[in-house]
Amino acid sequence: MRPKVLLVDDQPANLLALKSVLQVPDQELVAVTSGKDALKELLQHDDFAVIILDVRMPGMDGYETAAHIKRRTKTRNIPILFLTAIGADADYSMRGYSVGAVDFIVKPFDPWALRAKVAVFVELYLERRLRADQDQPLAITAPPAV
Repeated sequence: MRPKVLLVDDQPANLLALKSVLQVPDQELVAVTSGKDALKELLQHDDFAVIILDVRMPGMDGYETAAHIKRRTKTRNIPILFLTAIGADADYSMRGYSVGAVDFIVKPFDPWALRAKVAVFVELYLERRLRADQDQPLAITAPPAV
């Protein structure tokens, strides 16, 4: 199973840019255009390696979306990278960290840096999965009756 990265941005052009920067053969990119759609996606599939979340979106903004993600037991440990064009103001970034973000990246972003950050979280995700699989007891089944 390839690790999944959730991309959340209300601008299709931004999602396309993210896909072009982050597309690699060994991971799956899932793109949605709203916080509400992100939460729906996470209800169906809570096994994402990392979430890249825009701050400014109509309806439910990134901060509110992140707060919902962090309240849910199955999704609270998924790392969130905020990616935004609202600027490097400390109040914005502190608010992002206060709702559970692990990083706050300002657009325009360095594609190499973003790719490297995502790669780190994908690697950590894969290591956690491997450890969890190793901790599972082996299922021993009885041979079929003759």
